[in-house]
Amino acid sequence: MERRDCVVVGAGWYGLAAARQFHHTHPNSSLAVYDSQSSLGGTWAEERLYPGLKSNNLLGTYEYPDFPMSPDKFGVKPGQHIPAETIHRYLKAYAEHNNIDQLIHLNTKVVTAEHQDVGTGGWVLTLANSDQAQGETRKVFAHRLILATGLTSEPLLPRFEGHEVFGGRIFHTKYFKQNSDTLDTAKAVTVFGASKSSWDAVYAYATSGVKVNWVIRSSGRGPCWMAPPFVTPLKKWIEKLAHLRPLTWFSPCIWGDVDGYSRIRKFYHGTAVGRCIVDGFWKALGGDVLTLNKYDEHPDTAKLKPWTEPMFTGASFSLLNYDQDILALVRSDMVNVHIGDIDHLSQGKVHLTDGLSFDSDVILANTGWKHVPAIKLLPEGIERELGMPHHWEKPGYAPTADLANRHDLVAQADEEILRRFPRLKRQPVWNKNYKPLASKGIGAEDDGTSYTPLTPYMLYHFLVPASPRFLRYRDTAFTGVMSNFSNSITAHVSGLWISAYFMDQLDVDPADALCDEVALRKLQYETVLFNRWGKWRYPTDWGNKNPNFIFDAVPYLDLLMRDLGLNQYRKKNWLAELTDPYGAEDYRDINHEWVMKQIAKKAVDD
Repeated sequence: MERRDCVVVGAGWYGLAAARQFHHTHPNSSLAVYDSQSSLGGTWAEERLYPGLKSNNLLGTYEYPDFPMSPDKFGVKPGQHIPAETIHRYLKAYAEHNNIDQLIHLNTKVVTAEHQDVGTGGWVLTLANSDQAQGETRKVFAHRLILATGLTSEPLLPRFEGHEVFGGRIFHTKYFKQNSDTLDTAKAVTVFGASKSSWDAVYAYATSGVKVNWVIRSSGRGPCWMAPPFVTPLKKWIEKLAHLRPLTWFSPCIWGDVDGYSRIRKFYHGTAVGRCIVDGFWKALGGDVLTLNKYDEHPDTAKLKPWTEPMFTGASFSLLNYDQDILALVRSDMVNVHIGDIDHLSQGKVHLTDGLSFDSDVILANTGWKHVPAIKLLPEGIERELGMPHHWEKPGYAPTADLANRHDLVAQADEEILRRFPRLKRQPVWNKNYKPLASKGIGAEDDGTSYTPLTPYMLYHFLVPASPRFLRYRDTAFTGVMSNFSNSITAHVSGLWISAYFMDQLDVDPADALCDEVALRKLQYETVLFNRWGKWRYPTDWGNKNPNFIFDAVPYLDLLMRDLGLNQYRKKNWLAELTDPYGAEDYRDINHEWVMKQIAKKAVDD
């Protein structure tokens, strides 16, 4: 059996950063990265780059801190959104620059992972070739395992009633590129869904001269927020606004006090006057977006107004990054927007529950993703202690290590969250008639979907299991189960955090709680508290799924920097801390700082 000191599963933004950090901090250790796709990049893998795909981010806000995306090398100018092909090329260059490109094994699927509860722990992985349905498998032992399978790996494709007689293509957004010939061959298409990828698909077909019927479920979550890159009367860059420290104080953040500004946070969220100011901020931000988009100028664009409140919206908040005005296309005859539910399909037609039907050659379903990695984890039931999504249990039926089903801790966390942040008691009613996607005419086949209620991820600082079993071995970590506007920075910092955790070199180390029952209870409660907070703070984006936040990213990075023992205040002075938005450049030197810190520690110990 092959043996590796560390295995990373997934070669997207987070997996590459985790591999880079482990390789640089453990230069003499063996490392392998496995990815089931035929190219690296995760969402930005070559086989997933559908026509017209770009980043929400403008140049400068979607790059690793230690590897700038220079305009000269990558051909993107300041103020431009980044083409998908450029992002893919950038990620390949990053892997080559950091000497991990030769460690990546593509077309390699991890079928099973079995934890070893003997000796120093570790995992036995069963690998298979992704291209072969029934091919040979092989075993690899990984002393440490980093799961970086991401949030958009396994598509969730509904089964429509009448699909067998429809006669046209039905495919998930993940496979848009493989079906991009329909941009030339189709006369009419149905786009089913309302998130950013649906907007992209509508734009691609409409600009290709294809008639689009855009179906947004009346029983769903409604259209996502879509903002211009520059908002407010001062035309501020919205991605920068989310990383301006004083504006992060307007978010009722459970870990926010780690930034050292607890007094101002307590005023904003603990007093009636402060909460009025907070409500005013979010109302102004949302109102400005609605005004700039001029939704009410046409009946179809009016249907695209988001149903959620901006304060309670997470990383589904997206940007208008199109060369043409997509809202003008919606106002034209090329696009019809329907708020309704699909009842069934017939030959060449889509039928809605309100009786409306229309011709369609193609159905593109932008219906989300399974939020559980497609890896069989063993022994059976181990996902409870790992802190991965699994089935809910009645009170008293789950083991104590199953934090998601510790109803006593959940109740305690809810009480603290609502006491500290009374504004969260007034939850938005975004759709009184909401139903999971499995409804009339649509079905699902397995767990790990939005149809089957599962527990949320329950990881310490969203990175490692909080159970004694895994803290003891230090052999397991997750990265990329969260989403925010700072993914490239978060990937870099969390990758270093994981490497330090594996080496017992964190200043604030969760494994230190193993020898202290009181400390362990505190650590596990904090884990429940942080994850439960997401249900109240971001009820649609996070809810009972994965961590998902925007204005809380800077204090989250503060949290990881504190754990690493590094200075979380990255600006030159206090004025810059309050006026200069945080960006990748502020974390460029953290690896050097961390290495120097370890050298100093060793000198003291010697």
